[in-house]
Amino acid sequence: MLPQDCLLCAAAGADGLLCPACAAELPRPPACGCPVCGEALPAAGLCGACLKAAPAFDATLAAFRYGFPLDKLVQALKYGHRLAIADFLATAMLAGPRPAGELVIPLPLSRQRLRQRGFNQAAEIARPLARALGLPLALDGCTRTLDTPPQATLPWQARHKNVRHAFECALDLTGKSVIVVDDVMTSGATLAEFARVLKIHGAVRVTNWVAARALRN
Repeated sequence: MLPQDCLLCAAAGADGLLCPACAAELPRPPACGCPVCGEALPAAGLCGACLKAAPAFDATLAAFRYGFPLDKLVQALKYGHRLAIADFLATAMLAGPRPAGELVIPLPLSRQRLRQRGFNQAAEIARPLARALGLPLALDGCTRTLDTPPQATLPWQARHKNVRHAFECALDLTGKSVIVVDDVMTSGATLAEFARVLKIHGAVRVTNWVAARALRN
């Protein structure tokens, strides 16, 4: 690969997407986190929220903590059409713990959002992940039928209501362990609603595999 300018600081001579200095600044996940939702914890175990009301998904893996300067990469992927960032994020995800499963499903976008953006960033990240794991990638069969307001614009308490009944599934997932891929997990409400629908259609386990997890703690 020929040297190029770093995507974040524009320094010349980067061997990849980022120069070594910017790559070192990407925020890593917490040393200790809830195995179900990925929220940071002071000690091993489930977080209070998952103990009180377990979400429909069963586990969460994240390569990064969502924050500066990783947020700039995510924004460049989603709104700047820098699709090479999807491969960069997938490579980082593959470098960490890998989930077990039988099928990879990217979190669907609504038709309106897909038409506006031209691609589903979750699907672009999921392609190399599924290929590396040797698993089938389900790009069809699950849809987001409601074009709800972006979760980031809403209070955390309102996010579950915002995505209620937002997804449909036409797949027979009976007995399957499913890996759901997305770019960023914030409150987890969207992924929980999607997991709920997948389990209605027979999935026995749903693992979130995300590039980044936004943390409250």
